[in-house]
Amino acid sequence: MCGFVGFYSNTITDKNVVKEMSDQIAHRGPDSDGYYFDKGINFGFRRLSIIDLNEGSQPILNESNDIAIIFNGEIYNYQEIREDLVQKGYHFKTHTDTEVILHGYEEYGEEGILSRLRGMFAFTIWDSKQEKLFGARDHFGIKPYYYSVLGEDFIFGSEVKSFLRFPNFEKKINEEALKHYLVFQYNPLEETFFKGVKKLRPGHYYTYQNGKLDIKRYYTISLDYEDLTFDEAVSKIEKEVEQSVEYHKISDVEVGSFLSGGVDSSYVVATALPNKTFSVGFDNEGFDETMYAKELSDTLGIQNYSKIISPDEFFEGIEKVQYFSDEPHANLSAVPLYFLSKLASKQVKVVLSGEGADELFAGYNEYEEALPQKVYKLLPFSLRQLLYRKLKDKPHFRGKSIITKYGQKVEDRYIGQAEIMSDDQANTLLQEKYKNSVKSSDLTKKYYDEVKDMDDVSKKLYLDMNMWIVDDILLKADKMTMANSIELRVPLLDKKMWELARTIPVKHKVNGTTTKYAFRRAAKNKLPESWAKRRKLGFVVPFVNWIKEERYYNIVKETFNKDFVGEFFDVEQINGLLDDHYNNVENNGRKVYTIYAFLKWYEQYFN
Repeated sequence: MCGFVGFYSNTITDKNVVKEMSDQIAHRGPDSDGYYFDKGINFGFRRLSIIDLNEGSQPILNESNDIAIIFNGEIYNYQEIREDLVQKGYHFKTHTDTEVILHGYEEYGEEGILSRLRGMFAFTIWDSKQEKLFGARDHFGIKPYYYSVLGEDFIFGSEVKSFLRFPNFEKKINEEALKHYLVFQYNPLEETFFKGVKKLRPGHYYTYQNGKLDIKRYYTISLDYEDLTFDEAVSKIEKEVEQSVEYHKISDVEVGSFLSGGVDSSYVVATALPNKTFSVGFDNEGFDETMYAKELSDTLGIQNYSKIISPDEFFEGIEKVQYFSDEPHANLSAVPLYFLSKLASKQVKVVLSGEGADELFAGYNEYEEALPQKVYKLLPFSLRQLLYRKLKDKPHFRGKSIITKYGQKVEDRYIGQAEIMSDDQANTLLQEKYKNSVKSSDLTKKYYDEVKDMDDVSKKLYLDMNMWIVDDILLKADKMTMANSIELRVPLLDKKMWELARTIPVKHKVNGTTTKYAFRRAAKNKLPESWAKRRKLGFVVPFVNWIKEERYYNIVKETFNKDFVGEFFDVEQINGLLDDHYNNVENNGRKVYTIYAFLKWYEQYFN
């Protein structure tokens, strides 16, 4: 696992520029650095040694020294691809997966090598013969890839913060992003909060040649259910989890695992049986699962390391989280993940985690429907829609949530696992410059259109695979672990796992109020029954309780009233949200945190 930066420029010739850019991401690779220069190309690389510790430094060049690569990630089937390349006459000077991609590009071409890769990756290849850059991001967006076209200059890298050291880069806020961030808790746009900087989408690659950027899609996520029995689905999941975990354990250094009290990470741990697991929690009732993690670790004979995060540590950690995230990010769990990664980094360089199971196998509570909801859905949609329109603005009453939820089509009401506030409320809080008329449903529409004839659960799954997991879950997983110089691997979000999950029908994923139905049944063969049945919690953070205490209320209050805040927000209104929460008038905790996180991000990058 590593990080890279680079640029193509005919005007910037100082070789120190790429070194300064590389220094900004030293946390991604503290073991060594490397550089490459050729015909306007500047490559910078930071290495975290995982495979071939002695010979794996990058950039790596081919035998004729006219093709170079920088690569961030892990290719789990690289040994099979290497065998084919050796048979075809290629010679290897390292035992790395990086060199396999390099020679694979030479042999199979751009889409040919991408179609063979199983793993997480972001890489850039410079083909000197063709004077062409070729860059790609993995199928699901596990590893980040940013780029920007600045006139005749082209810059790219693992983190946006490195771009700030490029002489021709002008740091400006993307005014379109703030409103959407307030709604989604992350930036759902292709363009980042930094004007002109974009994210290469998952399953895409680009070529940059003769000043022209050409982006293409090489992998499409689709759902194609098969007529599987429940037992067949369970058996296939068991087999695939076993194989995927084995692939993800390939390493020349020790591999540990994150462990919460939930079924996903527990299933991974029980399958991988690492020597060490890592857990964090909070000293608040209902917010600490470390005892479950220790209990399972003890049962499996594994050493568990845990930490309780204090409120003071949490608030101190917010600034670090916003800095390392590159963009403002309001998923509260990013902060405990930062501390969890810091804890693990004292023991190991690689950790396994359970990300992906919820999206592949329908684990979120939002995917289920209890009996009252099912009964209400029997009413004609036109009647439900009428009730929704008449009652949606009324004060809260028992049953209003069902009327509100099922009085709209899923395409109009579901934008992913987090909806912090409505588009209208976000615009109300913002100054005129940052308001915009694009609705959240406008952003989700293109994905819903691709599955318009499918059931509601499938539509939610598909949307979350394209938006939520990419720009929220995987972003924080990469940025928080790499901030602490460790590599995170996600065996449940794997190419082969997805190829299985996409065929399992919804009835085996959600059964009544049981989510991840077949997945839980598969896990039951590895875990105590109580673990396999445990509901989805995630990193539950008591922020909403803390800001009802005077000390932490005042910390947020002070930030809300700094001089620069009025540039973005109606200061009176955001203070009203905070005060109403503090005085128990209304639960505005998530809204307050989303605003607060943005302001702390702004201070890191602009003040």
